[in-house]
Amino acid sequence: MPGENLTRVEAQERAGIIAVESYDVDLDLTRGDEVFGSTTTVRFSATPGSSTFIDAITRTVHSVTLNGVVLDPSVSDGVRIALDDLAASNELTVVADALYTNTGEGLHRFVDPVDGEVYLYSQFEVPDSRRMFAVFEQPDLKATFRFTVTAPEHWEVVSNQTTPPPTDAAPGAKTWAFEPTPRISSYITALIAGPYAVVRSELTSSDGRVIPLGVFARKSLVEYLDADYVFEKTRQGFAYFEEKFRRAYPFEKYDQLFVPEFNAGAMENAGAVTFTESYVFRSKVTDAIRERRVVTILHELAHMWFGDLVTMKWWNDLWLNESFAEWASTIATAEATEWTEAWTTFAAMEKSWAYRQDQLPSTHPIVATINDLEDVQVNFDGITYAKGGSVLKQLVAWVGIDAFFAGVAAYFEKHAWGNTELSDLLVELETASGRDLSAWATLWLETAGVNTLRPVIETDAAGVITRFDIEQTAIDAYPTLRPHRLAVGFYTLTDGRLARTHRVELDVDGAVTSVDELVGLARPDLVLLNDDDLAYAKIRLDEASLAVAIENLAGFESPLARSLVWGSVWDATRDAEVPARDFVKLVLGNIATETESTTLRTVLSQVVLAASAYTTPERRDETLREVADTLWALARTADAGSDSQFQFVKAFASIAESSSDLAVVADLLSGAVSLDGLDVDTDLGWELLIALVAGGLAGEAEIDARLASDNTATGQQSAAHARAALPTVEGKHAAWASLVEVSTAPNTIVRTTSLGFLRAADPELLAPFVKPYFDMLLPVWEDRSYAIAEKLIVGLYPSPLANRALVDATNAWLEANAEPPALRRLIVENLAGVERALAAQERDAR
Repeated sequence: MPGENLTRVEAQERAGIIAVESYDVDLDLTRGDEVFGSTTTVRFSATPGSSTFIDAITRTVHSVTLNGVVLDPSVSDGVRIALDDLAASNELTVVADALYTNTGEGLHRFVDPVDGEVYLYSQFEVPDSRRMFAVFEQPDLKATFRFTVTAPEHWEVVSNQTTPPPTDAAPGAKTWAFEPTPRISSYITALIAGPYAVVRSELTSSDGRVIPLGVFARKSLVEYLDADYVFEKTRQGFAYFEEKFRRAYPFEKYDQLFVPEFNAGAMENAGAVTFTESYVFRSKVTDAIRERRVVTILHELAHMWFGDLVTMKWWNDLWLNESFAEWASTIATAEATEWTEAWTTFAAMEKSWAYRQDQLPSTHPIVATINDLEDVQVNFDGITYAKGGSVLKQLVAWVGIDAFFAGVAAYFEKHAWGNTELSDLLVELETASGRDLSAWATLWLETAGVNTLRPVIETDAAGVITRFDIEQTAIDAYPTLRPHRLAVGFYTLTDGRLARTHRVELDVDGAVTSVDELVGLARPDLVLLNDDDLAYAKIRLDEASLAVAIENLAGFESPLARSLVWGSVWDATRDAEVPARDFVKLVLGNIATETESTTLRTVLSQVVLAASAYTTPERRDETLREVADTLWALARTADAGSDSQFQFVKAFASIAESSSDLAVVADLLSGAVSLDGLDVDTDLGWELLIALVAGGLAGEAEIDARLASDNTATGQQSAAHARAALPTVEGKHAAWASLVEVSTAPNTIVRTTSLGFLRAADPELLAPFVKPYFDMLLPVWEDRSYAIAEKLIVGLYPSPLANRALVDATNAWLEANAEPPALRRLIVENLAGVERALAAQERDAR
């Protein structure tokens, strides 16, 4: 990896020397299962006599020709090609063999175990188009790209432009010659090829053009592809964004492709968006996942304007690219689709992610310092996506929604097909709103950390409020106090229902803000700061409100208010201000009637973590048993076939450790016990089997038998998960060896094996791996791609041990290794989770 890095200084120097006009990329995908042919001709202008380099990660470079002169092959080191004595106008041709990957980076190659068919797709963000063709790999060197692809004749071949009719090539092969793209950045170019099944449709854009639409998936999954629903959400998104952005869709077609072994949720390739095929539902999924798919569809569509039409100059504005798409997709989901509670989902998932990331030692300002590509990789995090999206929501409240959209429309109009920086957007927002955003930008975007807001309430003997202040605090490491636009809600309890009876909206700034308009009112049963979730801040409930919440949280009429209270108590639990047992009590007493699927999913995950990691060790087994028993009881009484029933069963299986609970899991899997409306389908069956394997009630034979009946990509991933969960020293060693001692596992198998490895009812099973873990860090970092190295470094850290010995070993490694910074960041984040668990355990013991 170090040789593949690119620094911002290098990128700036290169952009100062050259301007790129066009690429012609000729790819031959008929050369076997390891390499493909890649011939690139790039035309660019340059400062005469200057020197630079082009990026090309290759197996072999056969020839390099610059302005008609054949260069010595030594100008390539397999990562970069040196270019000296440039002319004012240049033409460079690079003929090379490039490697397919199985890591989800570059041109990924997958063989479907169902039918043996080969599927390819590209994934280029951040720096991986150079794995497919020679390219000046930085976002501000835009150009046109013309792809010509030779591939097996029965394949579909998709790129950014409309797929042309193919012409004959060698026997059994065809050649597809695409038209040039508009001027775009290299990281959003795309190639997807293979015998994909496709469903086609079209829509009419706001400028009257007919936009062809396509939805693609592997042939073995097409029976599960609900293309009509995807088209419906796409049409709703097109209509919403074209109206709000005041600009028609900028490309000539829009394909959406569900591809195997994808590392992320999706990628915004211009006109050819790729999605994880886990969004093709072969088994029942939660409503949370169904909603998330809609948000993801609209997230990537928003990028067609913000990111693809107008692109950041350098990766320090990655946050703006992703945060805008996150905010825009949420508001579009809430206002243009049936998922009207999308902002509740945002509060439950995105904001909880942001608050968690913002309290790690590795937190950073939203506008992060991005010195090189390794900095970019580790900044695909909760700050970039979720905090940035939350702060944009605050900005919208600050300037007003109409002014915000007007400013965005002006930004698109002024900078179409160009590159920008944050200041370019702020100029348009200031013009549209009339507000100076310089101070706001400094406080919110250039400082790190999250503030905490607490109500300070005093009343007289009659319960009338005589003082209402909002206190704002920050930790010593990040002491900035920020301005917040927020609401305070008063909630009254009547017949078990908590209804809002008063609301006031105001600006909070400084250490103390007095809310005089609340003085003289009767104190309500519950006071909720940041009602309606306008602000980005942790909130605390006063003691009386917390007591009411623990007993009556289910009584909230507002799903968003419930989500805010869930989040508030969870934050206090993570911060060791509230004992884990109180959070467990809150959840078990109120979760039965939660209506929002993502809130339910998030809270169930949190209560499992609280019981397993935040509870004092002396009470851990008892608490886990209480949570498991309650979840099973809730599953049995939930509405037949409901999302809640499904989620309670899944959570129960994930936490079942006692013999009686495992017996229930076994009976569910065998059919000896059934619940009305619950279908133990393929994927749920795997989850139940994994629970039995982790509990020692099933083994290799049962895994092999289930895999034989589900020898699919998903089945193989689940089988790897199950084998790694075997509760024996031998099982853990085998899982470890398959990832660390062998480097051939594809990205998805690395991920699922890691999940199984860390699943241990007895955490001491992981103790023998503490020293090997630290011994493998530097070799893995140096030898594996970033996507795989990150999965191993995070996924194999033996965090379930959660003891001082692990903390000491981690600190010892950090003290001994000052470099590389990106690797140290991952280790620091691993350590922070263990230290937080230990602090929570100490609080729970009091």
